[in-house]
Amino acid sequence: MKKKIIFCAFLLFGQNFLLFGQLKVTFKTGEIPAATGPETHLFLAGDFNNWNPNDKASELVQSNDRSYSLLKVLPKGVYNFKITKGSWQTVECTGFGKAIENRTVTILHDTTITVDIKGWQDDFKPAEKTHTLSAHVHVISDKFDIPQLSRQRRIWIYLPADYESSSKKYPVIYMHDGQNLFDEFTSGYGEWGIDEILDKLPVKEQCIIVGIDHGGEYRITEYDPYDSKYGKGRGDDYVDFLAKTLKPYIDQHYHTRPDARNTTIAGSSMGGLISMYAALKYPDVFGNAGIFSPAFWIAPDLYKYAQQQGLKKGQRIYFVCGDAEGENMVADMHKMVSLVREKGITEKNSPEVIVKGAKHNEKQWNGDFVGFYQWLVKAPPNPPRQGGL
Repeated sequence: MKKKIIFCAFLLFGQNFLLFGQLKVTFKTGEIPAATGPETHLFLAGDFNNWNPNDKASELVQSNDRSYSLLKVLPKGVYNFKITKGSWQTVECTGFGKAIENRTVTILHDTTITVDIKGWQDDFKPAEKTHTLSAHVHVISDKFDIPQLSRQRRIWIYLPADYESSSKKYPVIYMHDGQNLFDEFTSGYGEWGIDEILDKLPVKEQCIIVGIDHGGEYRITEYDPYDSKYGKGRGDDYVDFLAKTLKPYIDQHYHTRPDARNTTIAGSSMGGLISMYAALKYPDVFGNAGIFSPAFWIAPDLYKYAQQQGLKKGQRIYFVCGDAEGENMVADMHKMVSLVREKGITEKNSPEVIVKGAKHNEKQWNGDFVGFYQWLVKAPPNPPRQGGL
């Protein structure tokens, strides 16, 4: 009986500890455009819900005074968010229709966050977007078959400046969220500017970049190998497509160096998550990986997979994130870095970069990519190969 009492007391303490570790945060609208009517639904989208613009669990409720509010229970930390009317086309903006930076709050105790909203993006004529892609970027296909998913997707390719005039073979980087890599016109939140970065490099340092468009509503589930509250994970099928369908096609039709040492997988957020999974599942295919601001929080089973799965000796994995991307981003990434190093990947081959003040957006990843690429093109020893990654 004494043991049972002790166990119950311990259980009660554990429950209280978890409860006290959480804070009650009320998000409330202050000033709000008059056009917001009674049928309007408002949502919080932030790093606490993978930036889902119509997350039912993050819907604000309208009160009699026309304000909207939502009580969320969150751990202490730094959070980034915006308010939407259910999509990124209806996100809050300035009173002149210009995009605003992500809102950032530091939660240290129970509190109320009042948000003044100046305008909604859909109330303004969309700014005219122009194509910004380099002459070295081409679309391989608007409807490339993904048999593993029974879907089709646009595939982009960047070819080095001397590709047509040279008989050289080139390393290849495969990247997710192709819409946001090269062209402002197709990007949702701004482009990485990968083509402009490579165009400025000496030709001998350029490589082939293959961009795969995300699947819109399927993005989260395609970039997650595990089931989650967002649906059945199809990341396993997506990674199989990259390794067994897309890479063989690229190697057959372009001048590539097909070995793992010259093949890289890279992406940000959910793209960082699925890049890590691809490097773990196919170490003989993807010898290098760029893990930008990875959304490891959505797939905790990935840590177990990293413990179980053997990495290939000599694999190179670059980790980078900002310290203003949410409370757990740095800690979650560091946990994976530690597991990778336990598997025998040296610190030199698994650098961990934390950028002070950096947030979760394409502008930041543009800067991160420069450092990643400089690290990547340094030819590793034993033996060096010209142009190797």
